[in-house]
Amino acid sequence: MTPTGPDSLPAPTPAFDTAVWRVVGNPLLFPLSGEDAAPLSGETVAVKDLYWVEGFALGAGIPEFLAESPRGSQSAWAVDSLRRAGASIRGIAQTDQFAYSIAGANPSYGTPPNVLAPESIPGGSSSGSAAAVALGQATIGLGTDTAGSIRVPASYQGLWGLRSTHGAVSVDGILPLAPTFDSVGWITRTSSLLRAAAASSLFAGHQVSLDDHRFAISTNFLFAAESGMQGAFVDAVAALEQAGHISTPDLVDLGEVAELFQLFRTVQSAEAWRQHGEWITAHPGVLGADIAKRFELASRVSEAHESAARAELATARERLDAALDGRILLLPSTSSTAPARTADSAALDRVRMATLGMTSVAGVGGYPALSVPLMTVGGRPAGLCLIGPRYSDLALIDIAAKFL
Repeated sequence: MTPTGPDSLPAPTPAFDTAVWRVVGNPLLFPLSGEDAAPLSGETVAVKDLYWVEGFALGAGIPEFLAESPRGSQSAWAVDSLRRAGASIRGIAQTDQFAYSIAGANPSYGTPPNVLAPESIPGGSSSGSAAAVALGQATIGLGTDTAGSIRVPASYQGLWGLRSTHGAVSVDGILPLAPTFDSVGWITRTSSLLRAAAASSLFAGHQVSLDDHRFAISTNFLFAAESGMQGAFVDAVAALEQAGHISTPDLVDLGEVAELFQLFRTVQSAEAWRQHGEWITAHPGVLGADIAKRFELASRVSEAHESAARAELATARERLDAALDGRILLLPSTSSTAPARTADSAALDRVRMATLGMTSVAGVGGYPALSVPLMTVGGRPAGLCLIGPRYSDLALIDIAAKFL
């Protein structure tokens, strides 16, 4: 006789992957515009768990923080700007703890999948939002980018991702990490949807055109990438030039990668500790080892050290503006393709440091940065990054849309 009853039934399929989502609805929040002609009508959003969502607590990737968090009385400005354009909120997506990582691994909730490279990490800290888009469970990933947290998961997962010009989108209702660099960003599968999502949120009247656009390459920043990425980048740029999509890039001197990154990291660390240090001190042992170490180092940044770094950062910003002179900087979005999920902490840290050295250009300059899913290395996706003048967000998308 064949066994029957509850004990003989197969285990139920989970309602949703808790490594990707913290909360899912159908939808979680409806659009604020009911017009069928609204630009984002029918689109669904995976909101990174750094944004306040009306009626829900904010978790920042940490169950203990979530347990102490009140329910939001209203949604973040960037959440509701998408809803006003006709999108619904599908759910709240996972993030790395306090968004202080670009790996996408969370010790409490797990590591979201990477659809195009299943053996690899997804990239963070907008890991859940990116994975939800890659899986087809949402069409727009709403994230943040302080040091690369839009560009890295977009590059690792073969998606379009835009870090907006610093200050071009309101950060009201977002848990800060380092306000000097924190920027709103979006991840999508297509350039057209990315443009529509960005256009719904960018402050009107601030965007600039790039009709007579020129391009630039910095060998110092290119050489920070692994050899495979360098080769794929050179081939991609040559193909774009041959197709007439770009003019011959100029070589520009942006200074030393390590020096720029050190200034960025000093200011970021000081602000991150100022934002979260008190809570972390009151909750010992809560953070994963890598992020705990990052915050411990951040706690050592003195006021004098921070002040000196800020002064140098302002000078570095002026130097970048002068060197780029309105050009669009081309470089790989990341230093490598996504590391293996089995990579040890030392290997992940080497990749992280190399990638952050490259991504820090946009942070220091406050520039928009677009990751385009144009390259592959060893069969795994890799992004081509376009860094443009401030407020050229939409122009970058329009230019890159012709690449594919």
